[in-house]
Amino acid sequence: MNGYAGKILSVNLTNHTVSELPTRDYTNWGGGHGMGSKLFWDLVDRSRLGTMRAFDPDNVVTIMTSPLSGTLAPGCAARTEVQGIGAQAYPYEWFTRSGFGGRFSAMLKYAGWDGIVLQGASEEPVWIDIRNDTVAIRPCAELSLWGTDIKQCQQIIWKYVMGGADTGNWFGAGSGRTTQLPAVLAIGPAGENLSRAACLIHDAANSSGQGGFGAVWGSKKLKAISVIGTGSIHVYDPRALLQARIEQVRQYGYHYDKPVSKSIPNNFQSPPGQAVVWEIIPFFATRGGKRPAACIGCHSGCRRRYASGIGNEAVCSEAAFYLDAKSRQFIYQATDLLNRYGINSLEAYYALHYCKDLHAQGILGSGKPIDCPLDFSEYGSLSFIRQFLAMIAYGTDGFGGTSDFGQHISQGIVRAAQAWGRLEEDLATGLLPYPYWGYPIHYDPRAQLEWGYGTILGDRDINEHCIYRLKYLGGGAYFGMQRPPITPGQVVDMVTAKMVPFENDPQMLDFSTDNMYSEHIARLVCWHRFYTRYYKQSLLFCDSRWPDFINPYAPHYEGSTGHIEPLLIGAVTGETMSFRDGITIGKKIWNLDNAIWTLQGRHRNIVQFSDYVYSFPFTTIAKDWLGKQNGQWQYISVNGRQLDRQGFEAFKTLFYSLQGWDTTNGWPTRSTLASLGLQDVADELALYNRLGSE
Repeated sequence: MNGYAGKILSVNLTNHTVSELPTRDYTNWGGGHGMGSKLFWDLVDRSRLGTMRAFDPDNVVTIMTSPLSGTLAPGCAARTEVQGIGAQAYPYEWFTRSGFGGRFSAMLKYAGWDGIVLQGASEEPVWIDIRNDTVAIRPCAELSLWGTDIKQCQQIIWKYVMGGADTGNWFGAGSGRTTQLPAVLAIGPAGENLSRAACLIHDAANSSGQGGFGAVWGSKKLKAISVIGTGSIHVYDPRALLQARIEQVRQYGYHYDKPVSKSIPNNFQSPPGQAVVWEIIPFFATRGGKRPAACIGCHSGCRRRYASGIGNEAVCSEAAFYLDAKSRQFIYQATDLLNRYGINSLEAYYALHYCKDLHAQGILGSGKPIDCPLDFSEYGSLSFIRQFLAMIAYGTDGFGGTSDFGQHISQGIVRAAQAWGRLEEDLATGLLPYPYWGYPIHYDPRAQLEWGYGTILGDRDINEHCIYRLKYLGGGAYFGMQRPPITPGQVVDMVTAKMVPFENDPQMLDFSTDNMYSEHIARLVCWHRFYTRYYKQSLLFCDSRWPDFINPYAPHYEGSTGHIEPLLIGAVTGETMSFRDGITIGKKIWNLDNAIWTLQGRHRNIVQFSDYVYSFPFTTIAKDWLGKQNGQWQYISVNGRQLDRQGFEAFKTLFYSLQGWDTTNGWPTRSTLASLGLQDVADELALYNRLGSE
């Protein structure tokens, strides 16, 4: 099986047993998310999906790789996909996903496994020790792992697995030998204490952030999974893969001696390390030694390692969640603590600022209506953020004592607002900027339409930058001083030409107010759901590098997306497929996910944004969005607009119709599922009276 290891590890945590599942039964789903969704569907008790919650022992969690994992495929060899019923969302704990980079997926493949399925829950804290074919479920008590932070946990496991060998020296690993450190995915105190803001972290800061999977592992009493592998991956055509990588990087990648692009966004051609927010903002730029850090197999590196060792590998919201700190050193230390506790950075950021806003209004503080032990006169200090993060991680007052406030914020700030009696009011005004499913705002749904619609029609903040990054093309900085900027009309023509099966509909990128509820935008959202479900989340093409739509190094600015994805897949697996074929598989995966949500209780009536999205206008001075004005394509402002409830209802009807679903309830129909080879899924929905009418 080219590209695949051939087997999936199945772990029953209740009775501490392991077994194998054949990968061959799941290869028609690609890998990653597709395999994970199908495994969840096959193994979960579907009769209980309407009542099953994240901390239920019967919740099935999958950790999956792809056939490209661990190969030389550029920007798509390192991701790992995590799925199951998540703990973060509110009020519905949807089946959801998360992902992380680093080297875990490659090491899992080198050990001979395409993924891991977790079922049941242990009575005592355990960790999983994988050394090639040898798998052991070990008690945490032997190494005193339970109670450690993520850095401590990994260091203890490294020393144990390596038998005390020094880093970089050869040591025995199962049936082979290696100089590599085991790849460890772990939870910190936040996960152990079932904080719904808890995430999984691998190495310094490769985080499976959204979804609350750290708490799900904590409920299963699973501290960590360690894997070391000494095997290899059989590639169908190594020469073709190597040539494809070389040509892709040579023609489309960043050139150190010819730096055309100096832009902030992480596209395929971005310079190394450019994603680190505190490097972009001069006041917070670090001093001293640093170098780029990349996930395994990557041609670039969006992370950095510092001579100080503090804040290593942290990017984006991890690096920026405490920018209000009184010194840059506090920022690094706060970021380090965030990752050692295993806390979702975006949740921590919005929780921090919501509490700060309530304090400014005289509502939250010592002796206030919301009694809080935090001393906001110390806001910006290291001691303040230490206490705040300890509250989230432990559910205490931050010093080990009991605290209702700490208990509340450890459950996520939406649930905390509910406990304080403020949720409805603050979602109506936008004081609490959580527009959908209990997740904080990332990019505003009133402006970034495909992001907002894709999220509310799915399960979580999508965090998929495919279309979002087009906004940066309006600035000359994207092309440096080497080439003139591409025109908006050229952008629209190049990108929409690749949006199969809806190609050559330029109105799909018209973000003007007149077009925001149109069938054109519905097509854009459909395409985005299909592309990301297959290429990004199943084949695990990195969101920081793909798609390569517009590339300043390319002769005519046209990036390699549409051509390179099938080429890389074919070189590794030997399968001949078109770009359109991958989109079709993505549609199948998207339909299976929606069948799961339907069994969980999804109905179009509950697919609604928070009230403030409809009631208050979006405000910005930027002209960042593609749109048509006076018949001309240009970058426009969407300042002052909000969503219209009736307009959004009409949009949902168009979207469901394009999907081939029942427009009255949003449920998949038999004909659509059957056309995708999901007749058994249709039968299951019919069994529970959840099949949409034709």
